[in-house]
Amino acid sequence: MTDRDDGRDAPDGAGVGMDPDAEVCLCFHVSLRKVRNFIRRTEPKVPSQIADCLGAGTGCRWCVPFLEKLHHQWKSGEPMTLPIAPAEYAARRRRYRTTGEREDDPGASAAGESRTS
Repeated sequence: MTDRDDGRDAPDGAGVGMDPDAEVCLCFHVSLRKVRNFIRRTEPKVPSQIADCLGAGTGCRWCVPFLEKLHHQWKSGEPMTLPIAPAEYAARRRRYRTTGEREDDPGASAAGESRTS
């Protein structure tokens, strides 16, 4: 079954990705579904405005590149998806919190956008 909470999710058979109810912002427990709905409802001009969605991205900042990716997808008219399993996402965040360094997250940030920690 494909989640259609924002009308632009991945089509059936699009591959494994994050479940809509999985948390994108682990610090403030903000789900992918909440971020999608927030973006659709408020139409943020820049990715940083997604922080108004329950503080997403303002804690450890691990999720910022993923929020930027979702914003870029929305602006481009693409399905808002994150091609990473929640368990892998959480494991990478744990490593980030331990080392302070990000792994190369394929597709985690919009093309041409820089990331700062």
